[in-house]
Amino acid sequence: MAEFDTSHVKNIVLLGHAGSGKTSLAECMLFEAGIINRRGSVNEKNTVADYHELEQERGNSIFSKLLHTKWKGYKINIIDTPGYDDFTGEVISALRVADTGVMLLSATMGVEVGTDIIWEYTEQFKTPMILAVNKLDDENADFDKTVAEAKSHFGNKVTVVQYPLNAGTGFNAIVDVLKMTMYQFPASGGKPEKLPIPESEKARAEELHRILVEAVAVNDETLMEHYLDKGELDEDEMREGLKQSLIHHDIFPVFCLSALKDMGSGRLMGFIDNCCASANEMPPQKTKAGETLTCDANGPACIFIYKTVSEPHVGELSFFKVYSGTIKSGMELENESTGVSEKINQLFLVEGNKRTPVQELVAGDIGATLKLKNTHTNNTLHSKGRNYELASIQYPPPNMTVAIESAKKGEEEKLSHALHQLVEEDPTLIVEVSQELKQTLIHCQGDMHLAVAKWKIEHNHKLEVKFIKPRIPYRETIRKMADANYRHKKQSGGSGQFGEVYMRIEPWYDGMPEPTDISVRGRETYELDWGGKLVFYNCIVGGAIDARFLPSILKGVMEKMQVGPLTGSYVRDVRVCVYDGKMHPVDSNDISFKIAGLQAFRQAFQQADPQILEPIYHVEVLCPDDLTGAVMGDLQSRRAIVEGIDSEGHFQKVVSRVPLAEMDGFSSSLRSLTQGRAKFRSSFLEYAPMPFELQRKLIDEYAKHDKEELVA
Repeated sequence: MAEFDTSHVKNIVLLGHAGSGKTSLAECMLFEAGIINRRGSVNEKNTVADYHELEQERGNSIFSKLLHTKWKGYKINIIDTPGYDDFTGEVISALRVADTGVMLLSATMGVEVGTDIIWEYTEQFKTPMILAVNKLDDENADFDKTVAEAKSHFGNKVTVVQYPLNAGTGFNAIVDVLKMTMYQFPASGGKPEKLPIPESEKARAEELHRILVEAVAVNDETLMEHYLDKGELDEDEMREGLKQSLIHHDIFPVFCLSALKDMGSGRLMGFIDNCCASANEMPPQKTKAGETLTCDANGPACIFIYKTVSEPHVGELSFFKVYSGTIKSGMELENESTGVSEKINQLFLVEGNKRTPVQELVAGDIGATLKLKNTHTNNTLHSKGRNYELASIQYPPPNMTVAIESAKKGEEEKLSHALHQLVEEDPTLIVEVSQELKQTLIHCQGDMHLAVAKWKIEHNHKLEVKFIKPRIPYRETIRKMADANYRHKKQSGGSGQFGEVYMRIEPWYDGMPEPTDISVRGRETYELDWGGKLVFYNCIVGGAIDARFLPSILKGVMEKMQVGPLTGSYVRDVRVCVYDGKMHPVDSNDISFKIAGLQAFRQAFQQADPQILEPIYHVEVLCPDDLTGAVMGDLQSRRAIVEGIDSEGHFQKVVSRVPLAEMDGFSSSLRSLTQGRAKFRSSFLEYAPMPFELQRKLIDEYAKHDKEELVA
C-alpha cells in the first residue's frame, strides 16, 4: 500500500520572480521535515533543487524540480520553479498539476513584473494561492509596502495572516493573527519559541485577526451566522472556511519568511497541512469529452504527463500526476492520444536528482516513470477500455526567433536529432524547417531560453552549433497595371520548343471589378499558402493558345511567385490576365508555355511599380513607470510606431507596431535596459509597405547575391 492516502497528499508549487527565494524556501522545508540534515544554499551551489550543472553555473533555477516532504502525517509534494519569464513553460506545467501555489514576494522589491505575469497563469488555472513575503531579514525590507503593492495588483482578497516584528537586519519575530501567537526565532533561525503577543502589538493583531475572520466568514452563510452569534469562529470552522476560501479564490493569505535564515517555513508547512486542499477536495477534472473525473484512489487509473526530461545513459523520465485510481508498478495503460499501450515498469518518488522506487502511487500524488516509448508531455494514459483525455497545457507563443546551423558540415542529421530531443523536453521551444527562408529556425522565449538550448546541444549531444540572424519573410506585390509578352523559342535538332504569351498583371484587392477591355473566358482564384491571393484569368480569344496550355502558363506564374523578382520572396495579391499568344503545331508543349508564362510575369512585374511588404508585429512591453521613456526610446530606434501607453496592474504597457526586421536583439536589449524588470509579448499583425530607401537597399543586396551565385 501507498504510505499516504489521497486525502493526506498536498501538491504545492513555489512561484515568484527570479531571486525571490523559492529554492531557499524549498531547502528549508526539506530541512524542517528531516528529509535533509543540512540546508544547502544557492550561493554554495549545493541545494537539492538546483542540482543541474547549468543551474549551478548560472546561479539560478532553470528547470522545475519535483521534491517532497513528510510533515505531521501529510506528504507535501513541492515543485520548485524558475523565476525568469524565459522559462514560463516550466511554471505553467507545474501549475497544471499543483493544487496550491505559494507566491514568494521579495520584501525589498515588492511585486515585480515576473510576479504579475505568473499571477495571470494562476488565474487561468484557478490555483489557490498563498502569498509569502520573503527576505524580511534584509536591511531594505518593507513588509507594509509589499502588502500594499500585493493588494494593488491582486485585489483586496489579499489578507494578512502574519506580520513581522523588527523587519530588517534584526528580524527575529512573527506575529500570527490566525493563531494569535508570536513566534520568536533564535538568531540562527530554525524552531521558534511560541510567546504571547506583546501588549504594544495587541491592538494591531486583534484588528488583523478580525479582518481575517470576516474575510473567511463573508463567503459562507453558515460561518457568517456563527460569527454574528459568537463574534468569533472556532479552530475547525476557520480551518474549513480558509480551505474553501482558498479553493474559490476568495482569500489570498499573507505569510512571513526569511528563507535564508529558516524563519517561518515550519508554520507555512503547518498551514499547508491544515488549510490547503488535497487533490480530492479540489473541483474534479473534466475530460475533453466533458466527462467528470473524480480524484478517487479506487477509481479507474488515469495519469497526465506534465513534463519530460531526457537523462543521459538512462532515457526519458516522464513526470505525471495521478488523477484517478492507483498506479502500480507493472501496470499497462493506454495512451489516449496515440492508442499505444504503455507498461509502467518502474515508479519513482523524486527528490531533485534522487529517485526512490515505489510500488504504487494513489490518486492525487505526483511521481515519475522511465522509458515510456510513445508517450510525451500533455498525453493522458488510462486503464484500457476508457476514453479519458485531460485538457492539454497551453503554452505561450514564442518571443524570439533565430536560425541555427551546425558549425561542421555533415552533422546536420545529428543536429536534427538533438533539436527533436530539445522539443520533446521543452514544448515552449519550437523548431521550424523553413522552406521559404531555407533555414532551420528556433522559436523561443528569449536569450536565456536560447542559451540553455545551446548548452544542451553542445554538452549533451557534443555538437558545435552557431546561431545566425534569421532571414525576414518579406512579401512582394505591385501597385499598378502592366502588360508584357514573352516568346520562348528553342531549336536544337528534332522537335523544338515554342510558346508565346501576352499577359497583363494588376494589383488585386477585394471587390475588384472585372476587366472590361478584354474578354473573360474563365477565372480561377487561388488562396496562397503564404497569404494573399492570385486571381488567374483566361482571356484568350480565337484559339491563339490552346486551353490545354493554360495550366502550364499558370504553373510558370506560380513558380515565379514563389521566388519573387525583387528579393526572391513570395509574391501576393496579383491578378493575371492571359489575353493573347502564339503556338506552333509541332514545337509547342507544356514546358514551352511554362517558361513563357514565367518570363512574361517577371517582365510585367518589374514594370508594375513593384513593392516589398515587410512583416509588422504588435508588441506590448510591460515595464515600471520610471522605465517607460527608455523603453519607448529603444522601440522608436527600431522604426516602431508607438500607438499608446496603458496601465496594466502596477505597470505601464507600451503598445507599438514594430517591423520584424528590427526585432533582432530586442529581448537582450530590453533585459539590459530594464535590469530584467520588463517583459514583452509580440504577435504578427500584418504586412505593410517598406520605406523606399530600405526597399532599394534590399533589392540591390539581392541582385548582388544573385549575381555572385550565378558566377559561382
